[in-house]
Amino acid sequence: MPIYEYTCKACGKNFETLVLGSDTPTCPACSSEDLARMMSKCGFVSKSTGPGGQIQTTTSAGSSACTGCTLTNCGSCSSNSSSLTIGQT
Repeated sequence: MPIYEYTCKACGKNFETLVLGSDTPTCPACSSEDLARMMSKCGFVSKSTGPGGQIQTTTSAGSSACTGCTLTNCGSCSSNSSSLTIGQT
């Protein structure tokens, strides 16, 4: 059950929604089905012990713009400028 991020072509609202099976998502603001599915940034932080017992931290490039972000919905983030349209639904 994937959660997808969309931009509504009718009103411009960015939002995330759970899509079940063949359900057609609609915009929560205007109920339009004219949506563009977005590719969300994916970020991670990996910590490991390196040579000599030093702790090494690796951060993905996708998470750099959202360091310290406390939002739970990236569609409402002001730094969400790197989302890419991946298809029409």
